[in-house]
Amino acid sequence: MKASTVQELIIAAILAFLAALWPLVVDIYWLGIGVDVMMYVALATSWVLFSGPTHYISLATAAFFGIGGFLVGSGMSDYEASFWSMAALSACVGAVLAALIGLATLRLSGVYFVIFTLGLAEMIRNLVSWIQNNFLGSRGLYVFTDFTDKHLYWMLLGVAVAVYLLGWIISRSRLGFALRIIGGDETVARHVGIDTAKVKVILFTTTGFFAALVGAIIAPRWSYIEPNQVFSPQLSFFVVIMALLGGAGRLWGPVVGVIPFLLIWNWVDTNFPNQSILVLGIAFLVIVYFLPHGVVGRLEQLRIWSRTLK
Repeated sequence: MKASTVQELIIAAILAFLAALWPLVVDIYWLGIGVDVMMYVALATSWVLFSGPTHYISLATAAFFGIGGFLVGSGMSDYEASFWSMAALSACVGAVLAALIGLATLRLSGVYFVIFTLGLAEMIRNLVSWIQNNFLGSRGLYVFTDFTDKHLYWMLLGVAVAVYLLGWIISRSRLGFALRIIGGDETVARHVGIDTAKVKVILFTTTGFFAALVGAIIAPRWSYIEPNQVFSPQLSFFVVIMALLGGAGRLWGPVVGVIPFLLIWNWVDTNFPNQSILVLGIAFLVIVYFLPHGVVGRLEQLRIWSRTLK
């Protein structure tokens, strides 16, 4: 194992350890911010697992996240199931749904894939709302547990660490090599014998699994689960913006994007609630025109430029 690889793992382990101490040293307000940050770190990192190397922009995160939250709410409210069993079921259902969607749609590319994934999330949201209104007799579901924000934070941190480790392993495997070739030129990948559809489905399934698991974990924090809440399209856009802002080319890039964007968003949403959508638009413009490779990509360009001056 290369020295740089060992160094990367050591740095990641130290950061994870320091992050685990956060609930022990902050007040309730900053703990809540920490839960939000860790939720989006887990979601954005799992998004980068698939979209980073393939360059496929998926807006389906809200669909898988919502499935996780809705199944936990439904199982605990209507069938008195335990949280842990419903969380496990949610992750599995998210993975199966992602696999089915991948098999049906990953032959699409470019803007067609983006539009389809956004439409898919909206279709699932409206379908769940229709089932709620016509068959379940209530608009929302209740989730009551003994978990505090500290517990939820540590669970989300565990998911984020698991996603990072999985991504680290994949990036150094034949699967990761195949993904990088697909991202460079999918036609070339097919010509050299790579089963591009199979590779993409495997990674897309992984993102669905983790997004649904995050949705299941966050459900107790909201207590009341309503389809328009857990299937919010805003969540999908947030994940994409945060990942691209930090840099989708590196597995740890989303961390760089999540923290500043979420802090700015909370400040704007609190002080200028009517301008919150404007912030999303500006964020897209800044990324496209000034940070096409994210903050991490810009820092790497500066490092290369500084070396040429020596």
